[in-house]
Amino acid sequence: MKIYLVRHGDAVPEEAAGSDRDRWLSRRGRDAVRVLARLLREQGLALDSIVCSPLPRAVQTAELLADGLSYLGAIESLRCLEPAAAPPLAGQAVITRGAGGSSVLVVGHEPSLSSLGAHLLGRPSFPPFRTAQACAIEDRRPTFTARADIAQVQAYFVD
Repeated sequence: MKIYLVRHGDAVPEEAAGSDRDRWLSRRGRDAVRVLARLLREQGLALDSIVCSPLPRAVQTAELLADGLSYLGAIESLRCLEPAAAPPLAGQAVITRGAGGSSVLVVGHEPSLSSLGAHLLGRPSFPPFRTAQACAIEDRRPTFTARADIAQVQAYFVD
């Protein structure tokens, strides 16, 4: 199973949207997600499913990534990926979709996304994600991270 955890792109301020739940991607955020899509495409991602939080900034990120990765399947919105979600619930949902060796791209929020990463790896913690950053987990090991802010993919080395 391959899981790609992604934090949404930069979003407009809460004051502009009226509430944190309603925040959408800023222009800078959309541009960064397009860079992230290019970085992931260069890694040869072949996705079986994309799931995301139902919040607008996560949905928009998932849609931009799907477009940039030529993913033609449905994007599934899951409440268990909202910012205050419990990692075990989100983990079970992701593992269910990744059963049988599938590849799942998950778009969420901090700090729940790094908590999900820790849960999936059975570790007490996981490094926090920047906006428009992805981390690949393959066979329960992090293998690389892709960051739009520096337009680079970096290998993960884990003991």
